[in-house]
Amino acid sequence: MTDVPPLAGFVIGITAARRADELGALFVRKGATVRYGPAIRIVPLADDTELRSATMRLLEERADIVVATTGIGFRGWTEAAEGWGLGEELLERLGESSLLARGPKAKGAIRSVGLSEDYSPASESNAEVLRHLLESGVDGQRIAVQLHGEPLPYFVDSLRAAGAEVIEVPVYRWVGPADPGPLDRLLDAVLDGLVDALPFTSAPAVASLLAMAKRTGRLPGIVRALEKRVVAACVGPITAGPLAALGVPTVQPSRSRIGALARTVSDALEARSPRLDAGGRSIELRGQAALVDGQWCDIAPAPMALLRALAESPGRVFSRRELISALPDGGEEHAVETAIGRLRNSLGAPKLVQTVVKRGYRLAVDP
Repeated sequence: MTDVPPLAGFVIGITAARRADELGALFVRKGATVRYGPAIRIVPLADDTELRSATMRLLEERADIVVATTGIGFRGWTEAAEGWGLGEELLERLGESSLLARGPKAKGAIRSVGLSEDYSPASESNAEVLRHLLESGVDGQRIAVQLHGEPLPYFVDSLRAAGAEVIEVPVYRWVGPADPGPLDRLLDAVLDGLVDALPFTSAPAVASLLAMAKRTGRLPGIVRALEKRVVAACVGPITAGPLAALGVPTVQPSRSRIGALARTVSDALEARSPRLDAGGRSIELRGQAALVDGQWCDIAPAPMALLRALAESPGRVFSRRELISALPDGGEEHAVETAIGRLRNSLGAPKLVQTVVKRGYRLAVDP
């Protein structure tokens, strides 16, 4: 088989609520299979009483400084105010404040409503905005911080510690999924060895997934899967926070963009695809499949788990007891023998996996 897409054979689990289809399409374009299990949902802006309450407070008490952290969040805020009949009043109030934009998208959103920013860092980071504010002096000032889906405790607490009064404007708050079924099935798929990567675009999605895993007694298994086999990718360090607290390693793009996140996942999966020669054949492992001399071989989860284990040390003899621990559901020695038989059939080359009498199995690595 020629021209096999780079991610063919891999399964990606998408937990995002916003832009999930866009993220999934980036992987499908490279040949991957995508499973969706939304871990969160967005509270509709028009129904968000917390956002309206923060907006009303700003209309009553003018802010000296307003920080726009995201373009879509700032637009959503002004559009929600428009829907409440408060759009013109809010824009008038914002125009009386010093506007700070975290990055170009926030800057564009500010300009799109006829306003202009007073400061925007080249680094596009909240840390740079915070440093600018603290160096400028914020004691006695009222500062509104537009949040986007998750709190910014360090940012807000630092401003308050420096003497500022901070109004948090929560745009697009996250809550648990309305239907937990798809997320529940995604967790099962991870435990069954049917998912190769979990890219995350927000800390609440990570926290929600881990919370469901804990409630259902699956957290230890999920953590083991993320530590050993499943690529955990996060759009940035804040998103990675809940995983880092559990000691789970993550990969992160250099820029917090979903396109960069997709490329980081692709690179990590390709780096984890062993290529070796065995029994006179070339073998390339994919997430749920293998290429043998360029020919595509679909392999079921249990046989694939054994192939991965054997490929970790090509030529080494693995005992049946060792291979039991590699199976998704464990089992007995008979389960290993059955899976080895299925693996040989799937590879179409029985001699690739050798039986070493009274010892176990190994890949037939060339001398």
